[in-house]
Amino acid sequence: MNPKPPHRMTRQRQVILEELTKLTCHPTAEDLHRIVRERLPRISIATVYRNLELLSEQGQVWKMSVGGAQRRFDGNTVNHYHIRCSVCGRVDDVHMEVMASLEETAKHSSGYQVMSHTVEFTGICPDCAGKS
Repeated sequence: MNPKPPHRMTRQRQVILEELTKLTCHPTAEDLHRIVRERLPRISIATVYRNLELLSEQGQVWKMSVGGAQRRFDGNTVNHYHIRCSVCGRVDDVHMEVMASLEETAKHSSGYQVMSHTVEFTGICPDCAGKS
């Protein structure tokens, strides 16, 4: 079986990637669609979804499924942790060292060959905490 050839970087895909990597938040496809439309007014939501899926398959963005909420996307593909607000659903990066020891512990306790791990913290973001 032949592997799929890489997809060429279309103008639309390039703009989506550029806009996503500028962000420090973790937008939904709908959020990113609103942002990208400022540069490409005629781009459809379907095109944004399709390109996010391709970019995710190619490892250029992370597709995040957090806490059963809408999928969010992250332009930072370096392994890092996230925190999600249990009130508004906002997702931010947690600036701390990735703990490789977690993978070793999981490997030894399960017998699995651990490929990677994700950690999601939950809490209340500063904006929501300020409203209470």
